[in-house]
Amino acid sequence: MQQTLLTTDELAERIKYSARYICRHLLDNKLIEGVHYVRPFNGRKILFCWERIEEEIFSTKANGIPMAAGGVYYG
Repeated sequence: MQQTLLTTDELAERIKYSARYICRHLLDNKLIEGVHYVRPFNGRKILFCWERIEEEIFSTKANGIPMAAGGVYYG
């Protein structure tokens, strides 16, 4: 299976978010380790799987109603 692996800076360029925002707000909140990104050789470097992130961006599934404080309502 062919996957496109991107560094944080490359991902930031593609999705038009800063690398800092990706690391502080998206990691482990929206992007899950082992699904959307990996840490090769148990290191500090992070590589993102573009195909998985693209699926997440364009998914139409309803995960709940986003709340103003950042939570989600699953009513």
